[in-house]
Amino acid sequence: MLQQMLMEDKADLVREAVIKSLGIIMGYIDDPDKYQQGFELLLSALGDPSERVVSATHQVFLPAYAAWTTELGNLQSHLIPTLLNKIEKLLREGEHGLDEHKLHMYLSALQSMIPSLFALVLQNAPFSSKVKLHGEVPQIEVTRFPRPMSPLQDVSTIIGSREQLAVLLQLYDYQLEHEGTTGWESLLWVVNQLLPQLIEIVGKINVTSTACVHEFSRFFWRLCRTFGKIFTNTKVKPQFQEILRLSEENIDSSAGNGVLTKATVPIYATGVLTCYIQEEDRKLLVGFLEDVMTLLSLSHAPLDSLKASFVELGANPAYHELLLTVLWYGVVHTSALVRCTAARMFELLVKGVNETLVAQRVVPALITLSSDPEISVRIATIPAFGTIMETVIQRELLERVKMQLASFLEDPQYQDQHSLHTEIIKTFGRVGPNAEPRFRDEFVIPHLHKLALVNNLQIVDSKRLDIATHLFEAYSALSCCFISEDLMVNHFLPGLRCLRTDMEHLSPEHEVILSSMIKECEQKVENKTVQEPQGSISIAASLVSEDTKTKFLNKMGQLTTSGAMLANVFQRKK
Repeated sequence: MLQQMLMEDKADLVREAVIKSLGIIMGYIDDPDKYQQGFELLLSALGDPSERVVSATHQVFLPAYAAWTTELGNLQSHLIPTLLNKIEKLLREGEHGLDEHKLHMYLSALQSMIPSLFALVLQNAPFSSKVKLHGEVPQIEVTRFPRPMSPLQDVSTIIGSREQLAVLLQLYDYQLEHEGTTGWESLLWVVNQLLPQLIEIVGKINVTSTACVHEFSRFFWRLCRTFGKIFTNTKVKPQFQEILRLSEENIDSSAGNGVLTKATVPIYATGVLTCYIQEEDRKLLVGFLEDVMTLLSLSHAPLDSLKASFVELGANPAYHELLLTVLWYGVVHTSALVRCTAARMFELLVKGVNETLVAQRVVPALITLSSDPEISVRIATIPAFGTIMETVIQRELLERVKMQLASFLEDPQYQDQHSLHTEIIKTFGRVGPNAEPRFRDEFVIPHLHKLALVNNLQIVDSKRLDIATHLFEAYSALSCCFISEDLMVNHFLPGLRCLRTDMEHLSPEHEVILSSMIKECEQKVENKTVQEPQGSISIAASLVSEDTKTKFLNKMGQLTTSGAMLANVFQRKK
């Protein structure tokens, strides 16, 4: 009956009640033949379109089903492996587009089973027969376990009592530290089967998918926190370290290095190395990120895995100081390749970090890099300077950044630096629309005009087209901003015309679009000039017919409101 209602009832509240009822039934059911049916109901409940139903599944049905599964001996033999296989299948099929919703569904189910899995490991431990509840019962630290989604997912509820759990935990830590895992089948399964399979899965997910990285990172964090610090240090970290083999010898061997570009890096950094936050844990995280930055840079590998780690950690202000420490290591590194990477990574941090840190730590580091002996390092700072222009409001800071960009554009030593110019144009196009209007009007648009003029004189066609293409993108982005008539006449239109000259020779399809952009801008200017002499009502006047205009002006004349009252009309209500 419940199965039918879950499939057919349109009301969320009814399906939510069905799920809670299923949870109760799971507590009484003892027919193993119903196990598979329960599993199918669990999957359809997890995939329900209603958030209420999914939440009730995690809070009630899933813990009850997991308890019965444990009783049947199926948790490690069927339930967890089946969900893992479903995730693997999704990743195999998702090469052209992963179903992130389904991934979330399976992974969140696995995450909800971590407490049940840990309870099973404790209850099947070599010491489980030695548990004696007498005398002083040790206290469990308040932060020992992640907060459960519901009381049914609390490890002490699953075990039977907080006292029982406290005694088991003491024996668990002692066993791991002094006696090892021999004969401890349930824990050996976690170490030898679950962890290797999870780590293999993590290597297959797309490192640029922020959602996937975040989900797996949270999963590992909960797993490590539940199984505890000794387990994390002795069983989880070594397996990751074995795969990530961070050593200088691996720089050129693609075999040892390929994994550093995968999602394994951000998930290890943000899911395992952030579980515990004592000084030695933080040092390990800093050292790991520094090693990854160095190895990726020296082997000319893509930086996506490092970027993903920064994005995930940067979302939490508690890690900003730590990330700045990692970047400073890059700023003073002997290799220009590593200094380049550090410069690029600053761009990711600027948006999340508070202005004080930007002023005290970010800008000084970028200024240092912008006078680097290597030109490539100086160029790599441009996007970060641009992002500061887009996000910061402190006048003094903006002026420092503007001076730095001005020196890149005006210093004679840079006049033939093609890659510097493309980087600046790209940055202008990206940040121009959101930058402070004065900076855009006085700096960005006039400099784009200059760059377009110079490009007309470029004799190497490939370079000329490259700059022209970037200019085209920048002008397209800026065309949606408000541009004053003066700026339009003196800089924006002349710049577009220079660009059209380039495109006539090199890319006729761009030239067609540019011509219509120029026509549009010219019309705007003409309209303004025609309307200007008519005084301040020119826009209204051009929109309404003659007699409406007369009526409107008469009405304006009839207004006898005093000046003071009119002023009040425009005051904001307190």
